Amino acid sequence: MLELLIKRRSIRKFKSDKIEADKLQTLIQAALLSPSSRNIRPWEFIVVENKETLYKLSKVKKHGSSFIKEAPLAIVILGDPNKSDVWIEDTSIAGIIIQLTAEKLGLGSCWVQIRNREHHLDYSAEKYIQKLLEIPEYFKITAVIAIGYPAEEKEPYDIAKLPYEKVKMETFTRKYSGGLK
Repeated sequence: MLELLIKRRSIRKFKSDKIEADKLQTLIQAALLSPSSRNIRPWEFIVVENKETLYKLSKVKKHGSSFIKEAPLAIVILGDPNKSDVWIEDTSIAGIIIQLTAEKLGLGSCWVQIRNREHHLDYSAEKYIQKLLEIPEYFKITAVIAIGYPAEEKEPYDIAKLPYEKVKMETFTRKYSGGLK
């Protein structure tokens, strides 16, 4: 698992190759296996492969979403706040499960934050997607995950350069002395 985390990077350039049906099935199953508080499963997912819809999704924000149009696949992650008060946490967990599964399958991915983001001054990114994908208003949208075969290569993380100073032991004032020797 640590190897997977070291290797996984946000990919924003994709090849045009379609994602195979078995890999899409695996991504969907992984999303549905995501843990949730009290197993309530307040999340829902919209799988988008249509190029025109992907292009429209790429316009959801002024910055940080344009690469969606190049991805052969996007998964929109929704939460139902009527089902759970921790829908944000549950949908976020589902998002990272999708991203880690994509990495394991040889696919790249990138998270596009939607919650609390603007489409333009008086219109939220969430409202834009709700209208585009015919989502009822009571659902909240956490993110869009763009997925595809990477058309860029990024260096894996260097485990020796992790910010170990962010880890404390027992109390906030006791530094973690582990890491690489």
